[in-house]
Amino acid sequence: MFQASAPGKIILFGEHAVVYGRPAIAAPLHRLQATAQVMPGRPGQGVVLELPDIGQRATLADAASQPLAQVALLTLAALGLDQQPDWTVSLRSTIPLASGLGSGAAAAAAIVAALAGAAGVTFSPAQLSALVYESETRFHGTPSGVDNTVIAYRQPVWFVRGQPPQPFALSRPLTLVVADTGIASPTSMAVGDVRRGWLADPAAYEAWFDAVGQVVQAARRAIEEGDVAALGRLMDRNQASLQAMQVSCAELDALCLAARQAGAWGAKLSGGGRGGNMIALASPEQAEQVATRLLHAGAAHAFVTEIR
Repeated sequence: MFQASAPGKIILFGEHAVVYGRPAIAAPLHRLQATAQVMPGRPGQGVVLELPDIGQRATLADAASQPLAQVALLTLAALGLDQQPDWTVSLRSTIPLASGLGSGAAAAAAIVAALAGAAGVTFSPAQLSALVYESETRFHGTPSGVDNTVIAYRQPVWFVRGQPPQPFALSRPLTLVVADTGIASPTSMAVGDVRRGWLADPAAYEAWFDAVGQVVQAARRAIEEGDVAALGRLMDRNQASLQAMQVSCAELDALCLAARQAGAWGAKLSGGGRGGNMIALASPEQAEQVATRLLHAGAAHAFVTEIR
């Protein structure tokens, strides 16, 4: 009946601090995609989610415990469908789970867009983003809003919580190496730990958030000027603040060091931290060398991508 896809995402600068009002820069990761397909189902079955990647099947009665069932329920309400249609929604994704690449938001966005398309409706990026964000608040507590915004708008954005996202123009493409530690790390856990740390010692955390905010401002200027060497140094500074917040880990630190030793301009974790992925900024000529070094340093996976 209808199929829709949504990309993964990379946070270039500003994770965690963005939850507390500082800016962030993020971009879609089109190499990785979540795809939802809506097909006719058996009469009387209602909406059923088939999730073969994780070996699950869910109905909307599971919405209290299944985030994607909650997404579907919210979408039907937004579409004004009081009675469930008999549809089967099949979701497949190439985005690693719990790795900071927006797997949950991309899956939700794909389901929202596919259900809307099957109903003959096209949501605007703002509507799509709002629905995905609402679902994330129910399962992540205090999401920053970055994931749903970048994935829904499908372009790099300058993001400040509570303000409209600003599409962000890159003066030149950025070559990134993305490496997965192989350690699953749900974003909600790291976000919750940072909040507890902030409540216990607000002065220290506010200082770290301010430092990150200053890095993000400088990073925007470096991107606009095409100064990749300066951008790499800013990545290292951002990583230092994330280490101070205790959201990095030994595996992420080791991969960042290996990337720099292999010739990357800079490296940092991307996403919630405590595992998941790191990113390294490299020249197109050195990127494959950096990726190989990261695999030798223990990365479960590594690939080169370009952000435009």
